[in-house]
Amino acid sequence: MTSRDRILARIRRAAAGGPEVDIPRDYLRVHGARTPAQTADLLAANLAEYRARVHRADEGGLVPLLARLLAARGSRQVLVPAGLPVRWTADVDATLVPDRQTSTIRELDGVDSVVTGCALAVAETGTIVLDAGPGQGRRRITLIPDHHVCVVRVPDQVVDSVPQALERLDPTRPLTWISGPSATSDIELDRVEGVHGPRALDVILLTAPGAQ
Repeated sequence: MTSRDRILARIRRAAAGGPEVDIPRDYLRVHGARTPAQTADLLAANLAEYRARVHRADEGGLVPLLARLLAARGSRQVLVPAGLPVRWTADVDATLVPDRQTSTIRELDGVDSVVTGCALAVAETGTIVLDAGPGQGRRRITLIPDHHVCVVRVPDQVVDSVPQALERLDPTRPLTWISGPSATSDIELDRVEGVHGPRALDVILLTAPGAQ
């Protein structure tokens, strides 16, 4: 039994037999009415506010766009998780590195970029959520490489608000919430990027053909 198992077992024992508590859910679920296009625009604006670089493409434009972004970054090794559509990286002029359970931190640190999909994105907060599903990989592959390219399907994977997101997410999965590149500020508000994750985040809003 691990330490995690012991701690969770103690919490379950302590909570067993406790009273049922009604939690009020009368807060606003969405701050305003929007069309799907307006929701996507809001997501793009809030992502840019967090200094993510936002791009738009349909299925036909995604392949050359990915190749351009990675070439512009000078990426020579690109990490790809299992389940990522193979056609997405068809034009990438770099070594594609599959995500392996046995990959060491040093090996992942030698990768220039990682390309993933996502579980969903929240427009009102400019947040992208990954849940380790197909095409997303494990959490650490989006924390160690310095450049992350994330593809968000619009409108299927975009919700307006956090309450809407929570209804669609599985709480038993490992959830990674990303709002822009990793950054922190010191007491003088000097921003430092890349402290706990990638310094650069490119987000591609992938729309249906003719929907841009």
